[in-house]
Formats: sequence, structure tokens, C-alpha cells
Amino acid sequence: MTAGALGAFRPTLLALAGAPSALTHVAYLSGLLLGIGLGFWSLIPQIDRQGRAFGLLAAIVVLGGLARLALAVRLDAWGLSVIVPLMMELAVTPVLWAWQRRLSSSSNSGWE
Repeated sequence: MTAGALGAFRPTLLALAGAPSALTHVAYLSGLLLGIGLGFWSLIPQIDRQGRAFGLLAAIVVLGGLARLALAVRLDAWGLSVIVPLMMELAVTPVLWAWQRRLSSSSNSGWE
């Protein structure tokens, strides 16, 4: 969520630079990231009942990570600014999705 907000409102703080038209694209995509983060945040109060929404948001993040991975391979770009987000998108997000599914199934099994 923080990276989304910074990219949307202060892209230079993330060492993002380029033509103004490119920065507007960065701001737009960062705004989407902020929205996805806020979407996840909104699910917390009843996360055990939010499987469909959580799964959709997780799939969006993983899809973005796959796109990042494809471009990193093509450009041979493997700095920390690529590797750390990839770990969040392609490792942490699926683990959180699996945790939410487990939480959801255990709350539906009558153990409440």
C-alpha cells in the first residue's frame, strides 16, 4: 500500500524518473496498487468470510508479478527493487491466499 501511495503521489521518492507522460502512467499504476492494498485492508474484519474477494485481489497481484517476472527476464533486471516485489507478489501473496482459505474452511467446519 505504501509503495502504491508513494508512486501515485511522489514517484521520485521511489527513484522513478522519466518523461512526464511516463510518470503519469506510473502514478496511475501506483494508484491501482494503492486501491488493491486498501481492498485487502477492508477485508480484515471478516477475513474468514472474504474468500472470493481475497482470491480475486490475490490473483490480480500474482498476475502483476508474472508480468514483472516476464519483463525482468527479458531485460535481465535483477536488482533488489525487482526481486523484493517479486517475492511479495509470487511467494508471500499465494501463502496469504492459502492461509485465508484455511482460515475460511476452519471457520466453516463448526469449530466456532
